[in-house]
Amino acid sequence: MMCAVSDENNAGALSEHAIKVLLVDDQPIVADAVRRMLEPETDIVFHYCQDPSEAIDMAAEVQPTVILQDLVMPDIDGLTLVRFVRAHPELKDVPLIVLSSKEEAITKAEAFAVGANDYLVKLPDRIELVARIRYHSRGYINLLERNEAYQALYESRQALMSELAQAADYVTSRLPEELMEGPIRTNWRFFPSAQLGGDCFGYHWVDDENFAIYLLDVCGHGVGSALLSVSAINVLRSHSLPGVDFRSPEKVLSGMNEAFQMQEHNNLYFTMWYGVFNARTRKLRFSNGGHPPALLVSSGSCSELIATNFVIGAFPGGSYCSQETEIPASPADLYVFSDGVYEVEQPDGSMWTLEQLRDFLLNPGHSPASKIDDLYRMLQKMRGRDVLDDDFSMVRVTL
Repeated sequence: MMCAVSDENNAGALSEHAIKVLLVDDQPIVADAVRRMLEPETDIVFHYCQDPSEAIDMAAEVQPTVILQDLVMPDIDGLTLVRFVRAHPELKDVPLIVLSSKEEAITKAEAFAVGANDYLVKLPDRIELVARIRYHSRGYINLLERNEAYQALYESRQALMSELAQAADYVTSRLPEELMEGPIRTNWRFFPSAQLGGDCFGYHWVDDENFAIYLLDVCGHGVGSALLSVSAINVLRSHSLPGVDFRSPEKVLSGMNEAFQMQEHNNLYFTMWYGVFNARTRKLRFSNGGHPPALLVSSGSCSELIATNFVIGAFPGGSYCSQETEIPASPADLYVFSDGVYEVEQPDGSMWTLEQLRDFLLNPGHSPASKIDDLYRMLQKMRGRDVLDDDFSMVRVTL
């Protein structure tokens, strides 16, 4: 026996999830009766399968929102067919209404036990049949739309995570190589947060005597913040602020403030620490634009290097100040970092503090070479997560 599918001339105007009925019944006279019942309902598409052995394949093809199925058919038991429908991965949730000539409680119980959603004695009243088809189809379409929304959300999240991962790789590619030899040595760690913040940093020789160190943190998270941070770092690295002496921290911050006004950069601003160390005089001149202080560790003590100024990009024409300190002749470690290094929630809900960070850096139990890694592992354990809530950026410069 062959399967017949009704004409779907009206289907093109229907929504993506039209109400589609698949009738599985070996009697064409029943199919004709059901077809006539549904004919006035222009939003319902009717399909008919006469051969129960082809019902599963046809249902998978037409994707009905409800199946009407006879219980008594040749060659296959109706209850067995219900089991096949429920076992099929594409059909397991499709509402199935059993049509039977038997008005028996045992038969109804058996039908529900194997997975039927409803039971009608054929042929039912037209109004009742249409009402049940609409009721079950509406619930199933809601399920499809929910699943599609979840899938779209998942795919969107995966795409965002992929973009963030690419942006993190790009930011990392712009970070400087560690200096392992020479009068100044460096090591650093950059661990981006799950959402990727706006941290970026660098250092370079301005001339034969002066070595610049800088770290900035753009507000917010995401690709936009990361790209702005890289743009700012590139300006610092290439000295592309006209008329600015890059040996003068206050002039650098002032120039960056004018170049990166937030209204021209999607309302993003950033904090920044910039210092210049003169290797001949061993003097370090520095300035902060709303950024945490750098910490100078030397001879068992730790001092904060801060010259308080406004954040970069908020106030056009703002003036910036700097300060200067002399670095002891013995090796000293300068730590420059973002607030993600210490603003980490502890198990009791309080935030780890800058004072606790100072104590950690002074702890002789951590060697300078591994101190940054030890710190990050401790914060991971304290937060109970492999990835922190904000970017972790820290640079150690041994002067």
